[in-house]
Amino acid sequence: MGMKLNITAISLLLLLTSVAEVSADTYFDVTKYGAQADGKTDISQALLKAWEAACASPIASRVVIPNGIYALGQVALEGPCKAPINLVVKGTVRAPVDTSRFKAQAGWVAFQNLDQFTLSGYGVFDGQGQSVWGQKCSRTKYCHQLPINLRFDYMNNSIIKDITSKDSKQFHINVLGCRNITFFQVTISAPGDSQNTDGIHIGRSRGVNITHSTIQTGDDCVSIGDGSEQIDINKVECGPGHGISVGSLGLYANEAPVIGITVRNCTISETTNGVRVKTWPSSPHGTATEMHFRDIVMNNVSNPIIIDQEYCPHNQCKLQVPSRVKLSNISFKNIRGTTPTELAVTLICSKGAPCQQVELGNIDLKYTGPGGIALSQCKNVQPTLWGTQQPKTCAQAA
Repeated sequence: MGMKLNITAISLLLLLTSVAEVSADTYFDVTKYGAQADGKTDISQALLKAWEAACASPIASRVVIPNGIYALGQVALEGPCKAPINLVVKGTVRAPVDTSRFKAQAGWVAFQNLDQFTLSGYGVFDGQGQSVWGQKCSRTKYCHQLPINLRFDYMNNSIIKDITSKDSKQFHINVLGCRNITFFQVTISAPGDSQNTDGIHIGRSRGVNITHSTIQTGDDCVSIGDGSEQIDINKVECGPGHGISVGSLGLYANEAPVIGITVRNCTISETTNGVRVKTWPSSPHGTATEMHFRDIVMNNVSNPIIIDQEYCPHNQCKLQVPSRVKLSNISFKNIRGTTPTELAVTLICSKGAPCQQVELGNIDLKYTGPGGIALSQCKNVQPTLWGTQQPKTCAQAA
């Protein structure tokens, strides 16, 4: 039922978008408001003026950034607006290199409190993040103060399609508090060694669809935080990066449940992880359920399948105190490919709240390293197994 609703939502959004593009007679070109395609002059004010006019329009409208290269400072494009808006970005917009021009904890381009919004046009949002990569992100707050390329906050019934996010200084796309938002044919691009550049991070949102997209980055291709419900990731090409992750969960008190995650028909290549669910030890109580990963190809992927309830990236955790995040109803089906790491399947569940209803079927992962065969590791879990099991998993390994 949930899958049918996702497909229907995508179809309706694409239809609404095409109708708006054909019928709209309200058109706001940022160059008419003073924007110059010289790659130097900040077009922030021109864009905000065009946006303000479109937002006040009683009929559907388009705001257009034509072909060319534009400099764009930090902007927030806010609603609510009187009618649907399509922001058509045909050119390349570049973020400031100087991080002092950004307010802390804010995005470079933020879209907020909008309904029936479309972002399209085959344009590029270039975060110019090369100058900040290499900082000690993992042990300092520096990276978390850097701007996210695109923020979508409290958006409803919206579609993001045919755009590229390039070289963000931090996350490429952040989705917070959204309902029914689709990412279709989105390209995300950054080098594999760019730190903290998650492709799409989702939190406290329901009905998020990511489909027919390519994500190449230096961190998780998609990361799913607390409060995420009914998330569908379909036909995504991921890699390089850290794979597709639920979590990490349990770092903070009062995290909302994660319910209904589907990852399907994806190809993951040259990543440090494949598909994983991760929670912190010594965590507050929480739940994550109905998480399903199926029909996935792994190409030279380290650690292809992971449940890790002892996630502790800097060895500064209380591992003796188990995670209190309850994981249940998790399946891995029809997953095949190659891995350079012997440990191909890792299911490390909490001794305080063992995983329940874990299922693995038709797993065929071939170890390509020197000598040996693919192995599995299991703790505090008794999964249901069927079909091909390569490597032999849990009880089979004995």
